[in-house]
Amino acid sequence: MINILLAEDQSMVRQGLKMMIETDPEMRVLKEAQNGKEAVAICESHAVDLVILDIRMPVMDGLEAAREIHRRWPDQKMLILTTFNDDDYALEALKCGASGYMLKDADAEELIRAIRSCLSGGLTLQDHVAAKVMPRLLNQVHEKQELDPSLTPREIAVIKLIGNGKNNQEIANELCLSVGTVKNHISVILDKLTLRDRTQIAIYAIRHHLV
Repeated sequence: MINILLAEDQSMVRQGLKMMIETDPEMRVLKEAQNGKEAVAICESHAVDLVILDIRMPVMDGLEAAREIHRRWPDQKMLILTTFNDDDYALEALKCGASGYMLKDADAEELIRAIRSCLSGGLTLQDHVAAKVMPRLLNQVHEKQELDPSLTPREIAVIKLIGNGKNNQEIANELCLSVGTVKNHISVILDKLTLRDRTQIAIYAIRHHLV
């Protein structure tokens, strides 16, 4: 069973999202929070597979909560779900450690697919959000940056596939590796590049024109 923490300050919206998520028999909303502070507190006392955070909430907003959760539990998977199709919000969400940024107009199928992608190590952005965010990332680089010379061809291939949003299983299939070997490559890449997580690897791939 996939256990989810859902943080959303509007009760009706929260219940609607819960119903959408639980149309998948393998998923359940284990805990609910009305703000980011409650979400952080729940993470202290309950192990969940995924935290879904609205951005605009009282007391502590979703981005601040994501930042705190990622600082304290860097392996915790998080998905930002919001009504705001804003590239600034999306970029900040990725910097805060979120594995995805989805709009609330997504249907149940899209939401469940995003949840599974986050849990499998993918980077999830809806097409119209990605269309705004990716040019912003590219515009942060005026000319192509040189790749770290310590990276091996295999590690570069893994970085490229992460930049394309592939999860560990998809990378393993494409490179004819085991999932365990892919995870080892990712650990080495994070260490070599002094990056925090695979989201930063994806950004590295974009900035270095690997995707």
